[in-house]
Amino acid sequence: MTPGTIADLTAPTITSDQALKIARQDAERVYHDLAPYRATVSLEPDGWHVDYELKDPLVQGGGPQYVINPDDGVILAKRYEQ
Repeated sequence: MTPGTIADLTAPTITSDQALKIARQDAERVYHDLAPYRATVSLEPDGWHVDYELKDPLVQGGGPQYVINPDDGVILAKRYEQ
């Protein structure tokens, strides 16, 4: 095994639920009401991706998108769509 392989197999410190909570707390400050959005969470090579998409496909716009560090929960990137 190469050293990178061992690191790749290590479970993240931050769970998907924790990543979602971190993103939700930030998103609520800007959007206030997240009821129109559906959140998806996925662990990608660069961190937890949390994306809020509008539930109604007929409504234009979008929600916030985040990349969260899986080791310490720091928001690495975020984008707000209106």
